[in-house]
Amino acid sequence: MTSRRFPIPSRFGAVLALVAVFAVGLLGAVAPAAAGRIQKVVSPGGIEAWLVEEHAVPLIAVDFSFEGGSTQDPTGKEGTVNLLTTLLDEGAGDLDSQTYQTKLEESAIDLSFSEDLDRFSGEMKTLSENRDRAFDLLALALAKPRFDKEAVERMRTQTIAALRRASRNPETVASRLWAKTVFGDHPYGRPGEGTEATVQAIGIADLKAAHDHIFARKGLKIAVVGDIDAATLGPALDRIFGALPAESRLTAVAETTPKAGVSAHDAVDVPQAAIRFGLPGLKRADPDFIAAYLMNHILGGGTFSSWLYTEVREKRGLAYTIATGLVPQEHAGQFVGFVGTSAERVDETMGLVRRELARMRDVGPTEEELVAAKAYLIGSYPLRFDTSDKIAGALLGIQVENLGIDYVDKRNAMIEAVTLDDVKRVAGRLLAEAPSFVVVGPNVPQAPPTPEPSPKKK
Repeated sequence: MTSRRFPIPSRFGAVLALVAVFAVGLLGAVAPAAAGRIQKVVSPGGIEAWLVEEHAVPLIAVDFSFEGGSTQDPTGKEGTVNLLTTLLDEGAGDLDSQTYQTKLEESAIDLSFSEDLDRFSGEMKTLSENRDRAFDLLALALAKPRFDKEAVERMRTQTIAALRRASRNPETVASRLWAKTVFGDHPYGRPGEGTEATVQAIGIADLKAAHDHIFARKGLKIAVVGDIDAATLGPALDRIFGALPAESRLTAVAETTPKAGVSAHDAVDVPQAAIRFGLPGLKRADPDFIAAYLMNHILGGGTFSSWLYTEVREKRGLAYTIATGLVPQEHAGQFVGFVGTSAERVDETMGLVRRELARMRDVGPTEEELVAAKAYLIGSYPLRFDTSDKIAGALLGIQVENLGIDYVDKRNAMIEAVTLDDVKRVAGRLLAEAPSFVVVGPNVPQAPPTPEPSPKKK
């Protein structure tokens, strides 16, 4: 992933000072009961985008996403698509890297690219007065990246340096070990960022091939927020994306299910062990997803009131944080958690995780816990729309997950409709098998379990 941050000209700085006001206006526009403000814009060439207009501040945010992420990397050249994200703004068309970067800087255009397993994405922010220049520079980067040798080698060196740093981070190592353990030889089990050896093996021809296979109008999702109207955006979409081929040439990726009940341990000498745990989850289109979302929030959804946080952190002080989440992917679904604890407390921590997962499966939450979870998830939803960046990102995510343009209006009612029986049923479905665990940390004698805390006096 690459992201450029340039010295901000004074006028752009003044505009940024108004972003909070801009966000408040959009919050009312896009938060629940206002999906009517989301416009579907179709260009003369048939390219579709979702638009939220806001003319109070002269800024435009454009988020977009193509089908095809790191699962498209050739075997032995893992990290190809990740390296590609660093090179699209390192020269395009007739502009070499320095010239292209200078043009971005002169117009205070913020441009970045990223990838995940399933998709290749980008973000651009520009002052509306510079939109034509920004659109042209983005179009060049997408359709005509140069892949000059100097830029490729410079980005390769930076990528390898980042990989070396990551290899010393137990959380990153645990994340990679988790993918390898539960997905095996499936593309989801490979390191999307690559390894030092695979990144060294990537050639310019590999980068060009990845670009040619992924970048196409089919499957493209676009969200635009800010100081532009639908009549102007339509032709601009063709200007930015119209030169791309109609169809991608992606390698098919098989459906898969992460393994349950497996374990792995990487005995590295670090002060604190990193643990990943989980089970097969749900894809986003599953009708049980919202019920599972509520179950996850109660069990380990990252708040101070979750069962796992209460038992592991609050009662016993075994970790600074512990959380779980649903990870719906294109070809699989995961329910995954993470926790870091001292090496001698690994067994105790994993035992508590197993216990709480079993309690959710066998007993389930109370009605009061479900009511509180609904209130939190509904009440916090507008915070996803408190900046133009977040709004564009949210609209893009809704498109990628095929939730429909009216999802913003429907979402809270869908949460309210979930019953306690729904949550208990989905807990039984998701938590029926033994969880998988991976641990990154030293092999040391395990401490005896912390005594069960006494109930608090009322």
